[in-house]
Amino acid sequence: MSFRARAILLSAVVILSGTSVTQSFAQTAGKQMSTPQTEDFRKQAPAPLAPKPLAIPKPFETTLPNGLRVVILEEKRLPLVSYRLAFRTGSANNPPDMPGLMSLMSGLLNEGTETRTSKQIADEIARMGATLGAGATSDYTTVAASALSIYGDRIMELLADVALHPSFPQNEIDITKQNTKQALIQQRTQPSFLAGERLASVLFGQHPYAVVSPTNASIDAVTREKLQSFHKQMFIPNNAVLFIVGDVDRASVLKRVNDLFGQWERGQVAAENFPAPPVRTERAIYLVDRPGSAQSTIVIANLAINRSSPDYFPMLLLHTMLGGSFSPRVDQNLRENKGYTYGASTVFDTRRAAGTFRATAEVRTPVTGASLKEFFYELDRIRTEPIPAQELQDNKAFLTGLLPIRIETQEGLTDQLVQIKMFDLPENYLQTYREQVNAVTAADVQRVAQKYLTTDKDAIIIVGDAAAIMDQIKPYAQKIELYDAMGHPKELTSSTNNGQGGVGGTWALTITGPSGNTIPATLNIKQDGNNISGTVESQLGVSDLKPTTLNGNKFDTTLTLNMGGQTIDAQVSGTVEGDTMKGTITIPQFPELPFTGKRK
Repeated sequence: MSFRARAILLSAVVILSGTSVTQSFAQTAGKQMSTPQTEDFRKQAPAPLAPKPLAIPKPFETTLPNGLRVVILEEKRLPLVSYRLAFRTGSANNPPDMPGLMSLMSGLLNEGTETRTSKQIADEIARMGATLGAGATSDYTTVAASALSIYGDRIMELLADVALHPSFPQNEIDITKQNTKQALIQQRTQPSFLAGERLASVLFGQHPYAVVSPTNASIDAVTREKLQSFHKQMFIPNNAVLFIVGDVDRASVLKRVNDLFGQWERGQVAAENFPAPPVRTERAIYLVDRPGSAQSTIVIANLAINRSSPDYFPMLLLHTMLGGSFSPRVDQNLRENKGYTYGASTVFDTRRAAGTFRATAEVRTPVTGASLKEFFYELDRIRTEPIPAQELQDNKAFLTGLLPIRIETQEGLTDQLVQIKMFDLPENYLQTYREQVNAVTAADVQRVAQKYLTTDKDAIIIVGDAAAIMDQIKPYAQKIELYDAMGHPKELTSSTNNGQGGVGGTWALTITGPSGNTIPATLNIKQDGNNISGTVESQLGVSDLKPTTLNGNKFDTTLTLNMGGQTIDAQVSGTVEGDTMKGTITIPQFPELPFTGKRK
């Protein structure tokens, strides 16, 4: 019986019974709703469905006679095509005296070729509704394009033109240099940039990864001739891979590739004899002073693995659990439990030579020290306490669920293929990703945590008000270095430091008496800029220090003693070196009493 016939029959029955159609449906629905049901289904989330296999076809690969490798993946779900021309040279290959040259050069590729002006290039891209651009990372540089597949040949020809035949017009060079200088001014107002700049310098030393930005001098040194020479040296086919992903026919697109890139001449691949990053031996704080800042940017970091390390997947799970998911440990602690920040996270940055692992947050100035305490609590806890099985499983599910999202678009899939080639990852990396993640055990995570989270050797980068936070942060490192917003070292003066080089705080004193005996005492000093005051607690009770002014790291003041109901003024002279103090106490009619002290 058809649906229409059943409806007519129901209407007839309802009419004969004297009940409206609306009432009938309401009564039927009410009976269904009143059927007793268990509420157990509300108490737990449904079990996840079985994962589907990733249907990623194997790309076709070939190499042209000039050394250019070509990777083609036919993906015909949508009439789109994506291109990446990727070179295994990046900003790490900049000349030492010209940081930023690779970024400047790649940014100028769209600004003119031997046969096209900047406007003509922009007009062609707009007419096709396409995209075309270039950019550099530390390890590689890409020229990227995408368009509807009907424009595939045209956009690939345009990509080849800007990549192989840029003209670097002088007027465009001048504009780009001026814009870059303005960007340098703006980025120095950003705490995140200041923290990243100091972090790179500290962790990478003389390695090129230590340089994150050009300077005015290096920008001024850029000339059209230097750009042309650098382009010829870096953009060579035998150090490049061309990726083509989308709605293409392999045979026809390969013929087009040969026509456009086949005559490109080979070159000498640049040697990469870079100095190794320094080995850290102690925990230290590198403080970038921003007077008056209402918050502190904190980055706790150390060197980690390179991208091709066998420890990659255990480290990825470690990062996800600590600070790389929706509710990670550091965020639950500092944000949800303590309310110190709007968000705390970790960053797992892997590159060809080395990587970094960072815990970071922007916190209110008054809780800077307390935030360090909680960060180190979480970093130490994951190294020492057993990892709950459910937490590990939840984070595995998070990671394995991300990959299909990342590769569901052609652009995302192309980016993953670029990563595989630029970092020499296994050809089946995407196909085995889920198995690699699920194979990680809790013991694996704890092993890499103990190996790479060397909290006793961490570099702690803080961008904030030095005078306001110095007392808070000094217990967390063996040494503190101070810098201004331009990256220049600053002297640790008494106005910015009540710890290293200042005298404020509590000191445990040992006074040598006239007969060689030792007398313990506690010196409490309050410091406000160069002005100090305080008390001394000893067997004689509590005695006041007369307010005085510091002379560098030295002070001279008067101590009022109460002896037998009489007050006696003693002269106290002291010198502070870091966390130690030495000096003398001179009491009338007594020999000079030497003392030593250690900051509590």
